[in-house]
Amino acid sequence: MIIRVTDMTCISTKDQCLDLQIDALKKFGCEKIIQEIAKGARQDRPELNNLLEIIKEGDSITIWKLDRLGRSLHHLVKIVNDLNGRNIGLISLNDPIDTTTAQGRLMFNLFASLAEFERDVIYERTIAGLKSARARGRMGGRPKGISDDAKQTACVAEALYKQNELTSDQIANKLQIS
Repeated sequence: MIIRVTDMTCISTKDQCLDLQIDALKKFGCEKIIQEIAKGARQDRPELNNLLEIIKEGDSITIWKLDRLGRSLHHLVKIVNDLNGRNIGLISLNDPIDTTTAQGRLMFNLFASLAEFERDVIYERTIAGLKSARARGRMGGRPKGISDDAKQTACVAEALYKQNELTSDQIANKLQIS
């Protein structure tokens, strides 16, 4: 079986440098390097989508680090499951992940399971904390309505507006509100 190694490198901003990733990927022997700038947790990534469309069974995607491929655990697991279903490997140079081997698939699934467990535990603790606070009479969230200072400012703003002597921009500037 011939494995064509392709890579997906990704940075979050234009100010970040891909040199470290590219050097490591070339040293590993990647034939084609795909670069993409994707900000934050953005999942709509045209270069990644194109790669996922053109990569074929028996190929492998090599990444510098797992967080360069998927911006959330859910997104990453979805991509890896899709690749596994199509018999496409995933190799991460800085994580002990190589889904072309049984051990690598096990490691990825362990990491994904631990991350899901952590997310569930955090959710359960949050719910328990909210229930405990409610039982002691504490309610979360923002206070209802506006503060007394905000009410006074609103009354002054309304009075100035009704006098028709100042524009709304002038009133906002005088009261230092937006």
